[in-house]
Amino acid sequence: MSDRRFLAPDQVQQGETRGLRECAFLRAGPGGARDRQLLVGDRFDVLEVAGESAFGVSGKDGYVGYLPIDALAEYVVPTHWVSALLTHTWPSPSIKREPELFLPMTSRVAVESETDDWCEIVVPGGTGFVPSGHLKELGDWSDSVVAAARAFVGTPYVWAGNEPSGIDCSGLVQVVFHSCGFVCPPDSDLQAGIDGRLLGVNEALQAGDLVFWNGHVAISSGERTLVHANAHHMAVVEEPEEEAVARIAGSETGPITLRLRPDWAALRS
Repeated sequence: MSDRRFLAPDQVQQGETRGLRECAFLRAGPGGARDRQLLVGDRFDVLEVAGESAFGVSGKDGYVGYLPIDALAEYVVPTHWVSALLTHTWPSPSIKREPELFLPMTSRVAVESETDDWCEIVVPGGTGFVPSGHLKELGDWSDSVVAAARAFVGTPYVWAGNEPSGIDCSGLVQVVFHSCGFVCPPDSDLQAGIDGRLLGVNEALQAGDLVFWNGHVAISSGERTLVHANAHHMAVVEEPEEEAVARIAGSETGPITLRLRPDWAALRS
């Protein structure tokens, strides 16, 4: 799909590479509507500066938009990713110190040194210590999209969110795909076009299959249940497939538009 909000790698102009020092919403214009949230350590290629905002391209998915300049710092080439639902940095390897930076799942960090208990890390704009068990090396991905999605159950619904203080339907899909080492675009309409096989109306869903409506997406758990962030519950829930489909069909969203079985081999990053 060709869209101003989304650029394929061969469409991206060379910009100044920066990194996210904190989670920040990518916006349609300076101070405008939220489109998608970028996480600590994400790469952002700045194409131009407009006042206190920088216009550019998200390195992980090609999404274009504006970020606050003060959310950016020198890019740090990552070695690890945050595999816990969330963690923090500490100023020293001690749980009695006050934690500092919030790091949600799939945040990217560079590990400088490691013990059994702690990793000393560098992120754009800072350093700190993170529990070793909360990180994995890049390439050492989670095993299950469904397990990763279930970890977010109870997370509040926030439009354009991508982390455990608030997430939306397509943000959930993107984060859990990334946690398993799969490429994934940021919005549900783009996600409907990923590599995979369209399922027939009577085909049973398997774990990891995606179900799409107009402006909404859910992940099948393979147990006749769906995991999705939704505005009805204002949270991420796992609920019976039949109940969810009937309720959504009776809303403004309407009936299912397609069901997709991702081609996991083709999506491996």
